[in-house]
Amino acid sequence: MKHTCHWSGTNSLQLGRLLLGIVCCLSAFLPVKAQKKHVRLPDFLPEVSGLAISSPDSLWWHNDSGAGPVLYCTDRAGNLLKEVPIAKVQNEDWEDLARDSQGRIYIGDFGNNRNQRKNLRIYIYDPKTAQVDSILFNYPDQNAFPPPPSACNFDMEGFFYFGDSLHLFSKNRLRVGNYFTKHYVVPSKPGIYTARLLDSMLLPKRVVTGAAISPDGNTVAILSYFYNFSLGLIPKSRTTVFFLSGFPGTDFTKGKIRKKRIAHGFRPSQFEAIDFTPDGNLIIASEKTPVYPNKFKVVRMERMERL
Repeated sequence: MKHTCHWSGTNSLQLGRLLLGIVCCLSAFLPVKAQKKHVRLPDFLPEVSGLAISSPDSLWWHNDSGAGPVLYCTDRAGNLLKEVPIAKVQNEDWEDLARDSQGRIYIGDFGNNRNQRKNLRIYIYDPKTAQVDSILFNYPDQNAFPPPPSACNFDMEGFFYFGDSLHLFSKNRLRVGNYFTKHYVVPSKPGIYTARLLDSMLLPKRVVTGAAISPDGNTVAILSYFYNFSLGLIPKSRTTVFFLSGFPGTDFTKGKIRKKRIAHGFRPSQFEAIDFTPDGNLIIASEKTPVYPNKFKVVRMERMERL
């Protein structure tokens, strides 16, 4: 007797499910397409100076002084998700962003290039309520506004939130200063304070432009750069991230120091924004210069050098 094989609708459905299951299982072992390591920032962030990452695909940014008091939120590809004007405040010299465990964003309006400001402040913005509060502060060791050039170490461009406090790292003077950064601590609650000077550390031929702490609280990243002219004519810059780990409590400068060179060449860049991603790597961003675009890049934590 001749046998003929007929597929029923039920058998076809079962075969389809079997094939789909096989494909799904195999796809789990295929490499996932890597995210871009270099991403151009939008035109509305030409002088990007601060970064706070609230999720893998939610990055908060702001521009430097001269721009409006506005926060921008982009995705990981640099697309604008949200634009938030901060009401009733000014951007006198916003320099960095920090974020606490409750999602509040701290805006460091403490840029002080001339070392003569007496209105240093940090704004606290809550994205959930749009409420804005302020922290006003001064430095315990500044008595002249400005001090002599050799003592001008009261500019500030990097800070982060940790342990219910804000940790600030001063920017010394390029070529004129002694390349020490001072670590100050300010309470994270609204009020008027005198910052506490905790310690200082030497960053050889580098000045601080940003700071961040890892999600596990075990590593501090200090973004820094140096700028000069080769042969007296050709501008060049060097960018380095210093990593501090193994520190006691919040005495970050007493930890082990490692470093990672980011850029060194004849296309002067100005990296001023930094934060850790949730997976423990870093994103750093550069302002736009005549020869370098405003963009951000991912920095992997491997292959750090011992200082």
